[in-house]
Amino acid sequence: MKKLYFLLLCLFCAPVFSQNIKLKEKVGKKADSLQSQIVAWRRDFHEHPELGNHEVRTSAIIAKHLQSLGIEVKTGVATTGVVGILRGGKPGPVVALRADMDALPITERTEVPFASKVKTMYNGQEVGVMHACGHDSHMSILMAVAEILSSMKSELHGTVKFIFQPAEEGLPPGEKGGAEQMVKEGVMENPKVDVVFGLHIQSYQPTGTISYRPGGDMAAVNDMQIIVKGRGSHGAYPWSAVDPIVTSAQIINNLQTIISRNLHITDNPAVVTIGAINGGNRSNVIPESVTMLGTIRTFSPEDEKMIIEHIKLIATKTAEADGATAEVKIPYSNHYPVTYNNPALVAQMLPTLQKTAGADNVILRHAETGAEDFSFYEEKVPGIFLHLGGLPKGADPVKAPAHHTANFYIDESGFSLGAKALCNLTLDYMNAHGK
Repeated sequence: MKKLYFLLLCLFCAPVFSQNIKLKEKVGKKADSLQSQIVAWRRDFHEHPELGNHEVRTSAIIAKHLQSLGIEVKTGVATTGVVGILRGGKPGPVVALRADMDALPITERTEVPFASKVKTMYNGQEVGVMHACGHDSHMSILMAVAEILSSMKSELHGTVKFIFQPAEEGLPPGEKGGAEQMVKEGVMENPKVDVVFGLHIQSYQPTGTISYRPGGDMAAVNDMQIIVKGRGSHGAYPWSAVDPIVTSAQIINNLQTIISRNLHITDNPAVVTIGAINGGNRSNVIPESVTMLGTIRTFSPEDEKMIIEHIKLIATKTAEADGATAEVKIPYSNHYPVTYNNPALVAQMLPTLQKTAGADNVILRHAETGAEDFSFYEEKVPGIFLHLGGLPKGADPVKAPAHHTANFYIDESGFSLGAKALCNLTLDYMNAHGK
C-alpha cells in the first residue's frame, strides 16, 4: 500500500516540479535580459530623487509600468505609495513584495554621470536630494520582478502584491507615512497577504552575494528629544545662571552608562546616541535651554523598556541635581519595531536562495543596529528581509562609501540576482502553499 501511495504521489507531483523548473529557467533568462533595463531605471530614479511623501514623479513612473503589464494598480496609498496586484491563473497564497521609494536630504558628491543635482527645502533649509541608501535600486529590481512574474501570470499558484512604499527614511515631526501608514491603510488586506519578502542592497557586501539572518535582523528604533531648561545669564557671571549646557553635557555622559552598565551585551546589542545638541547663539550668553535629539536601537521589548526608563531617569535626575529641569519625549517622531525574519520561513526558503545565487554566495549575517520599517509588515505576517551585495568585486568593504553619505556608491552588476531571488522565493512559496 505504501509503495502504491508513493507511486501515486510521484505521478501527481512530477508535473508540478517540472513546471516549476521551467518557470525558474524562464525567470533566469528574463532577469538576465532585463539587467540593462534595471540599470536604466535605477539611473533615472537616481538622477531625479524625491524625499519621503513627495515621490510624485517616481510613483507615476512605477504606476505606468505596472499598468502596462496588465497589473491592477492603486495609487496614493499612504500619500504617494503604489500597490500592484497580479492575480495568478491558479489558486494559492498571496505573496507581498516590497520596495521603498524615498531619497535623503543629502547633497551628492559622486562623479557618476547620473548624479543628482536636485535641491529642495527640508526643515526650513535648502538641501540636496540623493538616493544615498539604494532605494533607487530596490524600485528598479521590483519593477523587473513585476515584468517577469506578469509574463507567467497564468502559471502562478496565487497572487502577488507589489508594494512600492514611500517615506521609509522617516519624516519630519507631525507627518505620517512609510510602512506603518501603509499597513494602517490596509495594504496587507484585500487580498489578505500570507507572506512578505523584501531586500536591501548593501554597499559593503560583495556583488553576487545574498545575506540573511533568521530572527532579529535589524534593530528597533526610537528617536528622542530632551529639552533641558535652566536659567540664563551673562557668560561672565555663570554663578547667576543654571547652565543648561553644562547640565546637558553631564546628561550625555551619564547616558553612556546605560549600555555599558545595565545591558547584557553578549545577549542583545543596543545603542543610545545623541546626534544633535542645540543651545545658545553667542559666546558670552548662557542660554535658558538646550535641546538634544538622539536615537535608541534595541533588539528586544525588554531592553527597549529598560533603556527608555533609564534615559528618562538619568535626564530628569541629572537636571534636578543641577537645579534645572529636563523634558524627555520617547519616541519623539518615529518608532520602528525589530525587523524580525520568521525562523521557520527562513529555513523553508533558504534552499531557494542557495539554488538561485549558489550556496557559497548565500551568507549568514550578523544582526545590524540599523533599522527598517519593513518590520511593520513582518508584525502582520511572516516575512524575510534579504540583503543584496553591491560592492564591486575585489573592493575593500572597509573602504566602501557608507549608506546615508554623499559618496554612497553601488555596483549595478548584481541587480538581476536580486530580481531572480524575489521571483524564485515567490514561485517556491506559492508551489509549497498553493491550494
